[in-house]
Amino acid sequence: MNVDEALVEIREFLPCSTPDAWFAAAQENLPTLLIDHANCEKKAAATAMNLMYRHVANTELLITMSRLAREELMHFQQVVELLARRRIPYLKLGPSRYAAGLRELISTRGSSQLVDILLTGAIVEARSCERFAGLIPILDKELGDFYHSLLKSEARHYRDYLALARRYANTNIQPRLQFFLAREAELVTSEDSIFRFHSGCPVGGLTAANESAPTPLASDR
Repeated sequence: MNVDEALVEIREFLPCSTPDAWFAAAQENLPTLLIDHANCEKKAAATAMNLMYRHVANTELLITMSRLAREELMHFQQVVELLARRRIPYLKLGPSRYAAGLRELISTRGSSQLVDILLTGAIVEARSCERFAGLIPILDKELGDFYHSLLKSEARHYRDYLALARRYANTNIQPRLQFFLAREAELVTSEDSIFRFHSGCPVGGLTAANESAPTPLASDR
């Protein structure tokens, strides 16, 4: 499947499009976008590694998550290098409510928990891919080219998570998937007081200055 076909599939999969207000805020808060993008890539790699440690008997999961973790860490490195070239310090940012809003729905029971984590992984990767595609034409060429280069792997990550969820589920995943997608739509379209890569619809007049001053990471001190 090529990138264009993957984007069609992802847009059909997601319950809604990212609001135009989020893309406008991304243009106005580019340093925050890049810093939080780096954070997202690092967290995605950590999620994959955590699944590998917790589910050592699932060979297909181990192989798929191993590749995914390597790619996410490479993306993290690339974003950090972008930040360095643009003289944007890598600062500590608090998370948005997006990930927590999905995570609070995850079951705490065995195989159900694994399937829920895989479903939320598919949703997050799909949303990332959709936002990358929307950012490409509105950012400068370097960033547009970079986000275009990520589309293929991010689309594959979405499909990998979804395929693993189907493999390890004991029942039809569709009702559970729709449950998570409904919550994701609420998080994406409702108002957010801060801007992040996965934040919702920014309130009027939102700028990075509305936030508390970020704390430099230890490596930046």
